[in-house]
Amino acid sequence: MTVMVAETIRTARLDLLPLLVEHADEMATVLSDPALHTFIGGTPDTVEGLRSRYARMTAGSPDPAVSWLNWVVRLGVEGCLTGTVQATVGPAEHGQVAEVAWVVGSAWQGRGIASEAAGGLVDWLGRRSVGRVIAHVHPDHHASAAVARAAGLSPTDTVHDGEIRWRRDM
Repeated sequence: MTVMVAETIRTARLDLLPLLVEHADEMATVLSDPALHTFIGGTPDTVEGLRSRYARMTAGSPDPAVSWLNWVVRLGVEGCLTGTVQATVGPAEHGQVAEVAWVVGSAWQGRGIASEAAGGLVDWLGRRSVGRVIAHVHPDHHASAAVARAAGLSPTDTVHDGEIRWRRDM
């Protein structure tokens, strides 16, 4: 399997930019609302914490068969950062599978940004060698379920760590 590399993805309103450690300064503010952790637990990272996490993420997976792909979501060509999307791509029984996730800062929610970003990511993965995309969504997180549905994923009967697995076969 070839290691995949994040590339800039453009949608109608957004640029998904490959994650850089330097994005931590702006993203610490974007992700500072404790309410973003309602369904995933934890607390917002500090700038230093995000820099450290982003350094690990951009270094890539220690498993050469797995690609860690991470983007920041920028609203408009010269706009501000509003969130992140990510995909972990690895081998599966029949090709490659991508596990995707997204988060949009509270100040930018309710504008379709997460749906547009997740849809752009899933479309990008579909143009590569990914045969299946999955996401895990808390059963009470209706906004995230709407994002998964907008990206073409459907809920399954599988529950993993209390979250429903959503799937799209490409």
